Amino acid sequence: MYLLQGQGGGMSQYGFLLIMLVFMIFFMILPQRKRAKKEKEFLNGLKAGDKIVTNAGIHGKIVSVNDEKNTCVVETMAGKILFEKSAISTELTAKK
Repeated sequence: MYLLQGQGGGMSQYGFLLIMLVFMIFFMILPQRKRAKKEKEFLNGLKAGDKIVTNAGIHGKIVSVNDEKNTCVVETMAGKILFEKSAISTELTAKK
C-alpha cells in the first residue's frame, strides 16, 4: 500500500550528520584545544618566586623549576615539597 514512504531520506540523513560534525568541531573540539594551549603556556611560564596553588589546594611559593623533569620545588608553611608541574592549578601572583 504505502511502498513509497521510506524513500528519499538519504540526503537529509547526510545533512544531519554534517551539521552534527560541524557542531562538535566548533563547540567541543576547538574550545578544548584552546584551553589546553593556555594551560601549557601557563605551566611553561612558571618561574621562581611565583605564588601558586596546587590541585590539592596547597598554597606555596616556587623556589626552583626543573624544565627537564617537569618538576618544581614549592616552599610551603610545612617546608619545601617537590611537585610535578602538572599538579599546579593556579598562579596567585598575577591576581594582585
